[in-house]
Amino acid sequence: MITFKTFSEEKHPALKRAGVSGFSKPKRTPSHAKKSHIVVVKDGGKVKTIRFGEQGASTAGDPKKGESDRMKKKRSSFKARHAKNIAKGKTSAAYWANKEKW
Repeated sequence: MITFKTFSEEKHPALKRAGVSGFSKPKRTPSHAKKSHIVVVKDGGKVKTIRFGEQGASTAGDPKKGESDRMKKKRSSFKARHAKNIAKGKTSAAYWANKEKW
């Protein structure tokens, strides 16, 4: 009897190549020259690898308690500047940068 494994039973090649644990699970890439994160996204039948985030950017995660006015403005400027790209959804780098870094 022959059994066939699906991609859900074993790791998809794109997940192995990127070194992430699953689809839509971002991972930091400190050794990458320019981009700080990588994520593999499955949209319908397509699988897409996205690198995003500026390496060494001073913002990370949710707004902090007692965050300075300058950082609040910086955060809101990013969100306003990239609003169209963020709205494209999980297949855009801006969406993931907004979610992870801003």
